[in-house]
Amino acid sequence: MMFKDRAEAGKLLAKQLLQYKNDKPVVIGLARGGIPVAFEIAHALCAYLDVALVKKIGAPAQEELAIGAIVDGKNPQIFLNNEIIGHLNITKDYIDEIIKIKLSEIRKREKIYRSGRDRIDIAGKIAIVVDDGIATGASIKAVIKSLKSENPKKIIVAVPVAPIETIAELKREVDEVIVLSVPENFYAVGAFYNDFSQTSDEEVISFLDKVN
Repeated sequence: MMFKDRAEAGKLLAKQLLQYKNDKPVVIGLARGGIPVAFEIAHALCAYLDVALVKKIGAPAQEELAIGAIVDGKNPQIFLNNEIIGHLNITKDYIDEIIKIKLSEIRKREKIYRSGRDRIDIAGKIAIVVDDGIATGASIKAVIKSLKSENPKKIIVAVPVAPIETIAELKREVDEVIVLSVPENFYAVGAFYNDFSQTSDEEVISFLDKVN
């Protein structure tokens, strides 16, 4: 299944989530690519939109190889893939240092995106976590871990595309997973979009302002 762009993917996901419109859920998009998808869902459900600020933790000299992720919420949460870390013999000193760097980057971006707004309280509410797609799931697992500490009523993951292995893992972590396409041969999220151009900081701010 191919998507024209993130907006189309969001509109298609929104149709699968209309049953939650009266529950006043909070839609949480992963910055930056998840925000255009999440915006369409929040708009359709008349819901609040918030942003999850998450940074992948890359391996030494292999930044693209994710060994974990860090997300800044009320309680910053870290997800580490200990299997990969052990296989590559990555030291604790390296991990501690890179976490400090990534957390600093997240907090700088939070000031830009939120413009002084507080995070939206999800305690007792349905939280719908959205991204433009999932590969390994490192980033979204870190977000889920963070959200659980805030005691939502329910956590739903909604994504356009993801590999079957990752979906199976997520179903053990959250209450519900909604995915439009689970291809047998998964290469990269961008391969399932005609337009997968990068989402800018300005676009993220605009989407948040429009809904909230």
